[in-house]
Amino acid sequence: MKESVTVDDVLAGLDDEQRAAVTAPAGPLCILAGAGTGKTRAITHRIAHRVRSGQVQPQQVLAVTFTARAAAELRARLGLLGAGGVSARTFHAAALRQLRYFAPRIFHGRAMPELVDSKARLITLAAAKTGHRGERTLARDLASEIEWAKSSLVEPGDYPEVATKAGRELPLAADQVAAVFAEYERAKRAAGMIDFEDVLRSAVWAMEEHQDVAEQIRSQYRHFVVDEYQDVNPVQQKLLETWLAGRDDLTVVGDASQTIYSFTGATSGYLVDFPRTHKDATVVRLFRDYRSTPQVVALANTVISQARGAEARLRLELVGQRPAGPEPEVRDFPDEPAEAAAVAARCAALIDAGTPPSEIAVLYRINAQSEVYEGALADAAVPYVLQGSERFFERGEIRQAMVALRVATRTADPSAPLVPTVAEALDAVGWRSENPPAGGAAREKWEALAALVGLAEEFAASRGGGGQASRADRAVDHGQRDSGDGDRGGDTSLAAFTEELDRRAAAQHAPTVEGVTLASLHSAKGLEWDAVFLVGLADGTLPTVYAKTPEALEEERRLLYVGITRAREWLWLSWAAARAAGGRQSRRPSRFLPTGTPRTGVQAPAAPRKRDRAAVRSVSCRVCGVTLMDAMERKLGRCATCPSEMDEELLERLQDWRAQVARAAKVPAYVVFTDATLTAIAEQLPSGEPQLVSIAGIGPRKLNLYGEAVLALVAGKSVADVLPEGAAG
Repeated sequence: MKESVTVDDVLAGLDDEQRAAVTAPAGPLCILAGAGTGKTRAITHRIAHRVRSGQVQPQQVLAVTFTARAAAELRARLGLLGAGGVSARTFHAAALRQLRYFAPRIFHGRAMPELVDSKARLITLAAAKTGHRGERTLARDLASEIEWAKSSLVEPGDYPEVATKAGRELPLAADQVAAVFAEYERAKRAAGMIDFEDVLRSAVWAMEEHQDVAEQIRSQYRHFVVDEYQDVNPVQQKLLETWLAGRDDLTVVGDASQTIYSFTGATSGYLVDFPRTHKDATVVRLFRDYRSTPQVVALANTVISQARGAEARLRLELVGQRPAGPEPEVRDFPDEPAEAAAVAARCAALIDAGTPPSEIAVLYRINAQSEVYEGALADAAVPYVLQGSERFFERGEIRQAMVALRVATRTADPSAPLVPTVAEALDAVGWRSENPPAGGAAREKWEALAALVGLAEEFAASRGGGGQASRADRAVDHGQRDSGDGDRGGDTSLAAFTEELDRRAAAQHAPTVEGVTLASLHSAKGLEWDAVFLVGLADGTLPTVYAKTPEALEEERRLLYVGITRAREWLWLSWAAARAAGGRQSRRPSRFLPTGTPRTGVQAPAAPRKRDRAAVRSVSCRVCGVTLMDAMERKLGRCATCPSEMDEELLERLQDWRAQVARAAKVPAYVVFTDATLTAIAEQLPSGEPQLVSIAGIGPRKLNLYGEAVLALVAGKSVADVLPEGAAG
């Protein structure tokens, strides 16, 4: 503990609302904290203020949250504030710690039962015993239902009625799910094991059935803090009430407008009802947004202002505290490949202008949407990482599907229409073109395989002569396509399509050190970036077509709100009228997009302006003078059809230098410079820094890192002369 931290130090730098939360008297306190308003700052400073002022002992405080990362952040901040020794854990970690400590007492001298590391095996056995032999997706969906039931304090016998009333989308009939649930519980008990949900239920049981255990726990923990209170489920609330045992020294913090996990059993009801269930509660609203520019904040306020339902009663109108930034842009495109290509081009421009790739995110509604963006970013040589999911071509169902497609090429008619042929081949892995099955995992698998069919539509349209150029044909050539690609012209056979899939899979396996984040909106909760792309914002995707009740639609609105509030400075929202290139343009923009927001076509938007970042320039062809929009042409500084005067010997030296620099830095070569940028250097022969930075793709950061060496190579120096010490070889 830092003894030098004083009460005045803890209060320094707080705004009026944060200070009110920090200094509120002991007792029930509800902090309604909007996105970016400093909720973690408020609760850590409140704990530290009470510790440093002598109101509580740090060992008597239990702060609970929902992720180990958030708990670790709480502990770190509390340590810096002189409040080391406070217990900050997830609900499960706190309960598990208590169970293990008291195991000899509550389990009559026996060790605590072993934890089930995965439900899949036991659920598969339970399903088989009840007459359901299915694949892994069925087991995952049954596991999700069992977890929802146990988190909601629902027993197997009550499950059919409660699930039906809740409108759950079930992988089997409700009574059949209940039968699997009951058999799973029997198998688990017979094996002497408990699962993740049992940890919380057992902690409650231990205190209810063992008075001495309850008294010891309650004598230690007297002051409770709960983060993200809108995400609490019934079993977690039951545990919290058991810890409290009627006491009221409780601080909760949450934002009803960020309630997006109701499908797991989480409910904002406890947050909404807090002032009613705690008669003397103090309620403090944090509304000053320190994360996002006023322009981003204004859009977030506009979207959530239309919300209805119980959560809307606690809606906060945020007030941006940062300097003004660029206006959010709403973009529309003819199809998803065009949308993805534009996103990839803008990511490349942002990176070239100085934005670190790790400060850029592309967010979508479902994981199956990732493929088109993985491919577009790979084609544009933009490194990326996936948050919370596997890469598209690494998913088990996609690997199986590609095997099925390869097998089908042995007997497929080369002249047969591609899309029906692909759909027929996917029948081998259980895919049907009709409506997707119920159940989250089964539906996610269906959507991933449907994305493959969408790729087939795009491929057929581009190579059949009736559609737009495919992403592969539009992309910059970065050495990822073999010399035979240009000979495949109008070949739309299944064999040609499987070759294209193999090419895309290989391109997406390039190693990355730092990259643009690809993530679903759900997995982006709690994170933030300088630049955020919200993509696929068409009705039927966001809101999803499966949102059929007013409550479900409102949760979809909140999901968009969460996505918007992830952006610090630069925000792009886009949608496509068709899925595949050349497809029927029948989609409409999301009903949640404000109708008055300025929209642009496919032209590239302006990059964010920052003092330390170069603005993205309008680039004209140096030969014919036409404005260049294509990413590759902008880098080259000329139209693709205009004549080139390249110094081929210089290009070879630049490529040799790049390879050795990349090898020494242990990064892919394109992280240093792309092929197109090297080609532009070899064509334009810059004689100084002004000419070098005029080449698209060379911003201040790359000028600082590589400018001197590149200019020396242009001046005739050898590679050995310009390599840094230790990079040669």
